[in-house]
Amino acid sequence: MRNFAGIEDEYCIKESAHVWLQSIPYDGTSTWGKGADKGFEPFLDALENLELFDIETSSEVYKKGVHILPDINEKRSPEAVFNAVYNSTKDLLKSNKFLTFFGGEHSVSIGIIKAFYEKHKNLTVLQLDAHTDLRPEYHGSPYNHACAVYDASVNANLIQVGIRSMDSSELPYLNRDKCYFAEDIYGTDDWMDRSIAQMTDDVYLTIDLDAFDPSIMPSTGTPEPGGLLWNPTLKYLKKVFQQKNVVGFDLVELAPIEGLSAPTFLAAKLYYKLLSYKFKYGEK
Repeated sequence: MRNFAGIEDEYCIKESAHVWLQSIPYDGTSTWGKGADKGFEPFLDALENLELFDIETSSEVYKKGVHILPDINEKRSPEAVFNAVYNSTKDLLKSNKFLTFFGGEHSVSIGIIKAFYEKHKNLTVLQLDAHTDLRPEYHGSPYNHACAVYDASVNANLIQVGIRSMDSSELPYLNRDKCYFAEDIYGTDDWMDRSIAQMTDDVYLTIDLDAFDPSIMPSTGTPEPGGLLWNPTLKYLKKVFQQKNVVGFDLVELAPIEGLSAPTFLAAKLYYKLLSYKFKYGEK
């Protein structure tokens, strides 16, 4: 396995690294654009071309150590993927490392989130996404990408940000008080503090990259116009890390477009920013 961001071996040792990164290259339930199972290697390529001094936090968070775990390569069925991811994450949580995950499509988050809310009994799940993903089941399975946070909505404190697409069948499962639609938050920031006030102390962050506007993130299976932009999103995430204990996160749905490297670099930069925020502001 290659080193994270091309850094020295001493910062990649499994036992001493503070951060573990798990890839789950599964794209079995996506229903339009494919390719989310092909994102991890381009993501790592982009990280190797990233400046590792973060100006905003005046830090080099890679020195905390980042170890890349072997991929979870289960692909037989949505149920099999869920079980593999859930059981793996339960084991990983025994390590007390800061766990981070890279999809794959959003269905991979279901097992991760379940393991996290079972460990953290009063957990908030903060979802940045274009889609509500609240179907109890879709195409015959509760482990479909369209069901990514239904289980979280039942078993955790779910807060949704950036939503701008949903099916009417999801309305019974939508908590409007904790859903910040993209059109309602555009050009404002008062919603940031309101949503943070609704969070419990421990927060798990799940980011579907289609939360971002396709003008800056076209490399995803279901791009939706009217999405989040870079600087306001970072302003919000910084606040979350400053005020809450972010216990882990995942990035999903990067489907690289050949010859278009900027969106992949955005994903790499976002991942590194989240680590920078965690270890600058969030060690609680």
